[in-house]
Amino acid sequence: MPVYEYECDDCGVFEEMRPMSRFKDPCPCPECGIEARRVMITVPRLSAVSGRVRHAHETNERSADSPKRSNHGPGCGCCGGGTKKPSKTLHHANGAKSFPTKRPWMISH
Repeated sequence: MPVYEYECDDCGVFEEMRPMSRFKDPCPCPECGIEARRVMITVPRLSAVSGRVRHAHETNERSADSPKRSNHGPGCGCCGGGTKKPSKTLHHANGAKSFPTKRPWMISH
């Protein structure tokens, strides 16, 4: 059953589980009992999803367009930046490079 949001003029916003057939109907406020109109502050949710999963989805939606932020600077070992991985490219004295771990038949650009 979907969870909808309603707004009471006196008490504010509250959530209520209602059948989809009654989504347009006003809902009585749990505090004062006055009929409250339905508002769409967030996307309606289904109560079949657990609170943890719903919270994870909401967090993912909020952060979908922004990069991961860290309180630590670049190169921090605890946040996944860590130390730089050693290069597998061999540099020769004449300026040539070779890639010993790559396939020898591939042409390098």
